[in-house]
Amino acid sequence: MLNLGDTIAAIATAVAPEQGSIAIVRLSGVDSVKIAQAIFHAPGKQTWESHRILYGYVKNSTGQIVDEALLLLMLAPRSYTREDVVEFHCHGGMITVQKVLHLCIEQGARLARPGEFTLRAVLNGRLDLTQAEAIADLVGAKSAASAENALAGLQGKLGQQIRYLRSQCLDLLAELEARIDFDEDLPKLDIEWVQKQISEVLIQVNQLLATAERGELLRRGIKVAIVGRPNVGKSSLLNAWSQTDRAIVTDLPGTTRDVVDAYLVVQGIPVEILDTAGIRATDDPVEQIGIQRSRKAIQKADVILLVINALTGWTSEDATLYQELDDQRVITVMNKIDLVTELPRMPLAIKPIIYTSAVQKTGIDQLETALLALVQAGTVQQTNLTYTINQRQQTALLTTQKALENMQMTIAQGLPIDFWTIDLRTAIQALGSITGEDITEPVLDRIFSKFCIGK
Repeated sequence: MLNLGDTIAAIATAVAPEQGSIAIVRLSGVDSVKIAQAIFHAPGKQTWESHRILYGYVKNSTGQIVDEALLLLMLAPRSYTREDVVEFHCHGGMITVQKVLHLCIEQGARLARPGEFTLRAVLNGRLDLTQAEAIADLVGAKSAASAENALAGLQGKLGQQIRYLRSQCLDLLAELEARIDFDEDLPKLDIEWVQKQISEVLIQVNQLLATAERGELLRRGIKVAIVGRPNVGKSSLLNAWSQTDRAIVTDLPGTTRDVVDAYLVVQGIPVEILDTAGIRATDDPVEQIGIQRSRKAIQKADVILLVINALTGWTSEDATLYQELDDQRVITVMNKIDLVTELPRMPLAIKPIIYTSAVQKTGIDQLETALLALVQAGTVQQTNLTYTINQRQQTALLTTQKALENMQMTIAQGLPIDFWTIDLRTAIQALGSITGEDITEPVLDRIFSKFCIGK
């Protein structure tokens, strides 16, 4: 059970040896200022005022200086959590920042749980739940597009939309419940008006649901496995596409013995490229291990690039490998076209086929176009979405959608108004769970367990 009466502490920045010039230790709670005054010495006549930075020294109980630091004081309610918040801006690294954290705990603070600062911001009305989840998305953003999408959520745009839909449902519920209690004293209920209200909410719910897959792509990205026989140019293709030298390239078959990865962004979508070992029959035990890992990478990949050597054309080994793959996820890449004067024939059933020269770095744009077409087939096509929903929000909206559709059926069947309100209340509860207006503690625990400790 969360206790808002205590004071929590955590390191709010990444900690690594010889990395980062600044590290921040954050306090939030009723004793934040008291703890800060016990361990921080501000020389001269510096005033402990809200939103003021103090210069001084962090000292232990014996008066020994632990660090020279800055202290930022933010008194309630003008803080991230709407509680008294203190931040120690220390020197970076591992040792000093840990010492400062331990001093805070010695003075009575408790080590914060994952996401507890943001959870307090939600419980104290500083943020709604959609904004809190957007913060996690912003921290973990893998591309500029995913960061922009998260920032829109942080600004409350999704929460505003959900609250509007919920208020529409609440107004409708109030009208229906008045009919139950005072039907004889009120004008006859306009059923067409009720149905119109439900339809308008459903339209907006469906529009939000249409953003789910695009949102998942922006958050998670896609895995692309480059597979094929040895020496077809898989590693060269990886290097040309990612504009790096991640993979070793030689003329010797079997050079790649393990899965090599690279990362890039294609039209806002993060892409992890996996260069796999060439798949063939071999007695080399090390190469066999590499091939096993290649097959595992294929299973985990969202898209598979089957690379064919233009010099040899389509072989029986290529055909055998193609039959092992899920053709719905396959893009066939004819590589090394710079070495041939005439393109080899391919089976008519093999589509799409992209023609590339990794050496000349041609065909990469066509490859990316085919990749996006395959990934977005059946998903949302908009590229100018203001915001998108995550999986938890999608589940709640699906519940809302089902409840409102059931309500439409109930009305069509001529059932009493009491039955209408059952489904309407379900929709209201589901919408409230998105913003946190109607949420249980186990759900909160599950959401914030995915946060880092200092956030």
